[in-house]
Amino acid sequence: MRQAGPWLRAAEGAMLLGPDGIPAPTVFAEMSALAAATGAINLGQGFPDEDGPAEVLEAAVAAIRDGVNQYPPGRGTPDLRAAISEHQSRWYDLEVDPDRQVLVTAGATEALAATLLALVEPGDEVITFEPFYDAYGALIRLAGAVHVTVPLTAPDFLPDESTLRAAFSDRTRAVLVNTPHNPTGRVLPAEVLATVVELAAQYDAVIVTDEVYEHLTFDVPHVPIATLPGAAERTVTISSAGKTFSTTGWKIGWLTAPPALVDAITAVKQFLTFVNGAPFQPAVAAGLRLPDSVFAGIAAELSAKHDLLAAGLRAAGFDVMRPDGGYFVIGDAAALGYADAREFCLRLPELAGVVGVPVSAFVRPDHAPGYRSLVRFAFCKRRSVLEEAAARLAGLAAAV
Repeated sequence: MRQAGPWLRAAEGAMLLGPDGIPAPTVFAEMSALAAATGAINLGQGFPDEDGPAEVLEAAVAAIRDGVNQYPPGRGTPDLRAAISEHQSRWYDLEVDPDRQVLVTAGATEALAATLLALVEPGDEVITFEPFYDAYGALIRLAGAVHVTVPLTAPDFLPDESTLRAAFSDRTRAVLVNTPHNPTGRVLPAEVLATVVELAAQYDAVIVTDEVYEHLTFDVPHVPIATLPGAAERTVTISSAGKTFSTTGWKIGWLTAPPALVDAITAVKQFLTFVNGAPFQPAVAAGLRLPDSVFAGIAAELSAKHDLLAAGLRAAGFDVMRPDGGYFVIGDAAALGYADAREFCLRLPELAGVVGVPVSAFVRPDHAPGYRSLVRFAFCKRRSVLEEAAARLAGLAAAV
């Protein structure tokens, strides 16, 4: 059978299409398999290994027992949509109509997919920052669009303004802004966001945001781009409960946007998952209404976990780049004599019994040189796991 179709475009966009035309596994699957095969501590894939707030979990159990197990409304349960609206107002002074401006999705990834498939035509250009989460490239190409990237260069991981301006053109249909950013952990500063808004208005482009780490920042507050002057009328704001409440397997995400954009995205979303996660929706609503102190505690605990792992990486000899938030810290293996992080990551289970992910997996091959020696490690794990990983890494300098 002839090997062709949108699935190959998706693989190519995610940088998984080999020179032989055969898609390869994702780097997350590859490194997780390596961890399983060697017994190494898996700090490659970004998911927590302990549960989030008990109130959220108990609300899900109660919903199941109360019979909330059938299809919810297509746009999400009224209570969850109300809670999302309350959340945007409470944290950011953004007023959104829960009935016309909120859509509940199967995680942030479905929200991104439905948005791009709804709003982007084949041949349109979609801008992202680079490194980029692999799903962005896959979804952009699945929509038939052209992926244009703007590099975030080490060690600050900030874009050059002239490069950002040059990325926009009359063909630009959307700009996808991920802040706090994966994998760098950078919270993009207000001046960068303001430039994005200015250019989006100039070229009549839609702004699509991925803000799943919004409550997981350390020293720098998250500012949604929709709060900037001139942004709200052209912005699709996307987030999710998975990262904040350590419930990544529930896949409850959402988007907020002007009514016309929500209507268009809903028209596509209804033919993707239709609906999802009925008993988890009231649980997420309960989570979004938890006191500020709970959110602050979640971020503080994650910051402490970062400090624990970062200390271990420094002891191992890495140059460590402190993130503003999120689940990940980046270490430069060049300080250990490794110019190629992929080669290093393949050896790391043997050298230290730990698995990381090369940052080059988030970068197009022709753009990789500036990132080639960088490794991403996840610190969203139990403290005991991070302590053991740090202890193992501490012996790395001698091993290499």
